[in-house]
Amino acid sequence: MRSPSPPLTPEGSPSDAHDDLVFLDEQATTSTPRTRATWKVMIIDDDQEVHTTTAFALANLETLGRTLEFIHACSAREARELLAREDDIAVVLLDVVMEQDDAGLTLVRYIRETLGRADVRIILRTGQPGYAPELDAVRDFDINDYKTKSELTRIKLFTTVTAAIRSYEQIRALDAGRQGLDRIIRAGTELMALHGMHDFGAGVLAQATGLLGLPPDGVLCGRHNGDALAPDLSVLASAGAHERPAGDLLRPRDAAIRSGMWDALNQRRNVICTDAVALYFGGKSARECVAWLPIPRPLTDIECRLLEVFSRQVAVGLDNVELVTNLHDAAFYDQLSRLPNRTRLLEVLHGALGTPTRAHAALALVDLDHFAETNDALGHEFGDMLLIAVASRLQTRLGAQLTIARMGADIFGVLGDASFVNPDRILQVFREPFRIEGQDMQVSATLGLVRLAEHDGSAADALKDADLALKRAKAHQRGGHFTFSRAMGAEMRERVRMMHALRAAFANKELTLAYQPQVNLATRQPMGAEALLRWQRPDGSFVPPDRFIPIAEYSGLIIEIGQWVIETACAELVRLRALGHRAFTMSVNVSQVQFRHPYFVDMLRGALARTQAPPEYLHLEITESVAMEEPDTLIRMLAQIKETGVSIAIDDFGTGFSSLSYLQRLQVDCLKIDRAFVSEITESARGSSIAEMVVQLGRNLGLSIVAEGVEDERQAQVLEALGCPYAQGYLFSRPITPQQLAEWLATHNAHAA
Repeated sequence: MRSPSPPLTPEGSPSDAHDDLVFLDEQATTSTPRTRATWKVMIIDDDQEVHTTTAFALANLETLGRTLEFIHACSAREARELLAREDDIAVVLLDVVMEQDDAGLTLVRYIRETLGRADVRIILRTGQPGYAPELDAVRDFDINDYKTKSELTRIKLFTTVTAAIRSYEQIRALDAGRQGLDRIIRAGTELMALHGMHDFGAGVLAQATGLLGLPPDGVLCGRHNGDALAPDLSVLASAGAHERPAGDLLRPRDAAIRSGMWDALNQRRNVICTDAVALYFGGKSARECVAWLPIPRPLTDIECRLLEVFSRQVAVGLDNVELVTNLHDAAFYDQLSRLPNRTRLLEVLHGALGTPTRAHAALALVDLDHFAETNDALGHEFGDMLLIAVASRLQTRLGAQLTIARMGADIFGVLGDASFVNPDRILQVFREPFRIEGQDMQVSATLGLVRLAEHDGSAADALKDADLALKRAKAHQRGGHFTFSRAMGAEMRERVRMMHALRAAFANKELTLAYQPQVNLATRQPMGAEALLRWQRPDGSFVPPDRFIPIAEYSGLIIEIGQWVIETACAELVRLRALGHRAFTMSVNVSQVQFRHPYFVDMLRGALARTQAPPEYLHLEITESVAMEEPDTLIRMLAQIKETGVSIAIDDFGTGFSSLSYLQRLQVDCLKIDRAFVSEITESARGSSIAEMVVQLGRNLGLSIVAEGVEDERQAQVLEALGCPYAQGYLFSRPITPQQLAEWLATHNAHAA
């Protein structure tokens, strides 16, 4: 699709809340459609705002007497269809990452190889620097330019597109000089393969003189823009009779060379003399360069024009050689420690897995213990210095034989021969304190290891295995280590399988609620029920709650399931009240993960509002372990819940180590005696004593008491004698369906009456 100018908002500017193109000190203007010849610019990007903003930014650009005509494609497939019809596109502004991570580069291959379009100028853009194209791709496909979207200001976009259009026009105009143009194209791709400014400069001299059929000779110098008062130019590269050390200033006897170069710099163009030519390369990254080449003969008109094209190609390359180098460093090296990063370690690990050395190799993840606390106490600057010190010591003590990487945050990776990647040797690095800003910091570390000989998957899988071992080590003992085993892998795969099965079961409504009645021990009359989550597979078999509920908590699915449980239980409470059971209460268990969720109270209010359940008849049960964590936070949370009218019960009471003063501050409504103490109530004096203690404690605090797991009449009688008012268990009823609960209540209420 075409557009001579972008659509505007009512205020006269493109609609963009998150525009990647930053306009600096420029006034927005509306372009007027032109009828004369235009330069066709194709914008290929899956973000519509990028189309709008780019077209707006370039709306008034006029180059070589022509304005721009925009052709838009929102996908690689749409771009292919347009490219097949349009044969005079000058510039393609192409997003690197679209439908797939390599969609942009795949389209470049299609343009160059399938369509054979060597003249169109391609400018790659990306909002994700981590997807920088490999140097091979830049070299092979003659990518004209590569920019991150954030650095393309309007001015820079003007400059980049103008340079590309001029390059395109020159290429088309000089079709007769095809041999020279082919050499320029090859030169551009070969130059892009060079690393560092010195190698790039030497390549420029070789390519420029080769374009003229001359032996390599000359000097390439550079300065930074705005440095107009610089006394001289820095030599970046030299060749032939004028060879000298890079960085050396031009000597006074080189007055003619300096004069020619300054003329080119001041005029910002190539300067051709009778015995030399000064080529100007105006880079866009605050760097200007100029090459001085001696020539034994006058240049032809085509040679002059070829040099113009070559200069523009090199000008783009000057920026690209720095940008690609910086992007490569950013993509593969940690900016703080200068160690290889996670991406680079994965590359090295992938290589190790494909060689015989894997039989003797190992990978370790090194996690600094309590680093977050250090950061909080001493500040992030101090924490950064500590990370640098750890990286330096790891590199010094281990780096000669191993690959050391920073994986992110406070975790480092160590890869190499297993005889060196062993816990004792790595932990020895942390035996001595680290000296940071005049103070000694004793740091410990926990390790997770995997031996590559015992690993069958990819590099990413090996890293996951090491991370799993690290988690296991941290759970068991800080400052220790754990090595991954195949049994751990099987356990993890089973957990993942169960997680996916649970997600599908929830979506397919295989999860249901069963209800276990609670009775008044004195009258045996029903007073409430506890809602219990059940998972019944299509074949009729049940998955035990102690298998799937931990998986739901681990995966975070418990948040969604928990909301459904509360709403379903509230709806059942409303249904039972409509049947005449007006004093009936409903108890619902709340997991630790649910209770910590920031929107739990909002979810609870929403469930009550949607079901119209009376909050005073809803009880939420939390375990004693949850009640003991983060007391101040819990007290605030319970206060918000109490405001809704909902009651709070502490489940499994007596299994933890609750502080009685803290328990009083919580202002809960009910304690539930754990079934373990109920089962011992007729077997040992200790069991009876604990139950009696909980009952007495509840009375003293004014709390209701419910005993769980009552299975025989003797237990019920002892509990009643101890003063426990309520109970639930198999003696009264097993967990039953909603329909069975209604029938049970009808029978037992009638019997009690």
